[in-house]
Amino acid sequence: MALPVGCPSECRRIILCPDLDAVSIGEADKVAEAGMTMSSVETVVRAASASGLAVRGAFIPEIDDHVPHFADGACCRTVVLLGWTGSIQWPVFAASPEANDGLPDPLNRWSRRVIDRIASEFGGAAFYPFDGPPRLDFQRWALQAESVHRSPLGLLIHSEWGLWHSYRGAIGLRERLDLPYRECAPSPCESCRKPCLSACPVYAFAADRPYDDTSCRSYLKEGTADCLTQSCAARRACPVAPQMRYAESQAAFHIRAFLGNRPG
Repeated sequence: MALPVGCPSECRRIILCPDLDAVSIGEADKVAEAGMTMSSVETVVRAASASGLAVRGAFIPEIDDHVPHFADGACCRTVVLLGWTGSIQWPVFAASPEANDGLPDPLNRWSRRVIDRIASEFGGAAFYPFDGPPRLDFQRWALQAESVHRSPLGLLIHSEWGLWHSYRGAIGLRERLDLPYRECAPSPCESCRKPCLSACPVYAFAADRPYDDTSCRSYLKEGTADCLTQSCAARRACPVAPQMRYAESQAAFHIRAFLGNRPG
């Protein structure tokens, strides 16, 4: 399996694309050929931040990542993930037209409007986890883009954000950005007692079986669970980054969307 972008320079991933030669992340001549520098990454960061999003890492795609090609058949040479971290970006969405017009799928509509604009600004393509079928494998992409790990709950866990983060979309670029190396940090779950697995009142999570969606929904629909305003009890039991827990308004929004069978 390929190592994630950002591991030591000797751990080089090989990228194979039908219209490109095999290239390696560490090859400076290929980076120069792309005509992009670190300042390009910073420009994406600024554009995302100004729009109420955070850059959630980036990676150079391989064939197995199943990143769509551009409409003209050209390969995507860099994927930049965009999303939220804690409740930092929530107020931007909460004040948006989509959040206040009473129409379905406000977060997805806001994400599409904002990310489409950023992608257009950089001459790229926009990708979304809520499009499909077929669905794009954003969890796989995230594992390659930044130091996250699969948690016992199935959510990705981050050492700084804990379980309180999300991916709203991604932009695919024709240029190959010069990506900074990132630390390959171990999963915080490895040394954890995993209180998340026993915190759910209806035991929707367990190590030896899939998530019990039916029990979870039935419990929430009773209308008495503090999960409705404070977020999932299992998620709150995680000891990593509790200070990043979603604000009550954000937590309630996501639960309402979940119960309405809408991802946003």
